[in-house]
Amino acid sequence: MKKGILVASGLVVAALGTYLIAGNIQREGTDNPGKTNIKQLVHDISAGKATAQSASINSSQLIVTGDDTQTVNYDLSDNEFFVSIAPYVEQTHPCATHSLTGCQGEIKNGAFNVTVHDSEGNVIMENTAMKSQSNGFIDLWLPRDKTYRISVNHEGKAAETEFSTYEKNDTCITTMQLG
Repeated sequence: MKKGILVASGLVVAALGTYLIAGNIQREGTDNPGKTNIKQLVHDISAGKATAQSASINSSQLIVTGDDTQTVNYDLSDNEFFVSIAPYVEQTHPCATHSLTGCQGEIKNGAFNVTVHDSEGNVIMENTAMKSQSNGFIDLWLPRDKTYRISVNHEGKAAETEFSTYEKNDTCITTMQLG
């Protein structure tokens, strides 16, 4: 009987702790109480500033499984699309849906110059200095429902590819071999 009460008490404490932690994540970095700042949460998980058992991001949702194995789905903006790019020289992995907690790129904390144009020729970013994260990926938030051409340069080597930001498009690009 005492054992059952202790287990039940432990579960209540764990649930309350999860609720309080989730509440802090939701309020942190946003002007709208109760709303999650998805971009900040994605960045924090990718950078290791927030922990999760697993976290992945597809074209419409961020799916986070906490250390308590509870899964929370966050809907992404209707206007912006997330894509993560891992340029490489020798090593890559096949990927379509980016795992914030699992995908590892070859060039960690590397300096890149990034240029992005849409299919109509509009410049989204021009030779912008960016640094890959400790997971080797460069994260971008771009307008939805467009096709883009991206080029990256790193230490005298370059790669270029085309990708789209339509519903069901990939959020992980690991095919840009620098040469």
